[in-house]
Amino acid sequence: MNLQKLFLTFFGSGLSPKAPGTMGTLASLPVGLLILEFMGMETLFMLTFAITIIAVFEINKYEVITGEHDQKEIVIDETVGIWLTLMIAYSTIITLNYDFVYEIGIVISFASFRLFDIWKPSTIGWIDREVKGGLGVMGDDILAGVAGGLFTSLILMGLDKVL
Repeated sequence: MNLQKLFLTFFGSGLSPKAPGTMGTLASLPVGLLILEFMGMETLFMLTFAITIIAVFEINKYEVITGEHDQKEIVIDETVGIWLTLMIAYSTIITLNYDFVYEIGIVISFASFRLFDIWKPSTIGWIDREVKGGLGVMGDDILAGVAGGLFTSLILMGLDKVL
């Protein structure tokens, strides 16, 4: 496997024959959590930003080579999306004080991101359908990540009121 494919499949997680997007998200989740916990929000943000820029160009090149748009094996977009969800949710988690908020936040973050990434409501779906190339592949997951993070934060704040 060459470096480009290793990057775009997030270390091969996108090569899973079943649910490659979910597998890519599951592989990216602990990596994002480790970066967040040991290197901080700023580092995770900068890595997410850098990966996004590199991914747009690498996806464009990959699509020229393969002749296909948004192949299922490309899951670097899921990496960026779940990391955005985690950053937004983490900003809420650190303000709350109830049992298991961190663990609940991680589970809800995963579910929320996958919900918006699969459902693709509104602008997320429009970007997925209409924007071609690397920008389109990355764009819908960026918005799904932001929506997932905001949705997770709303749920966590709601739970804070009832627990």
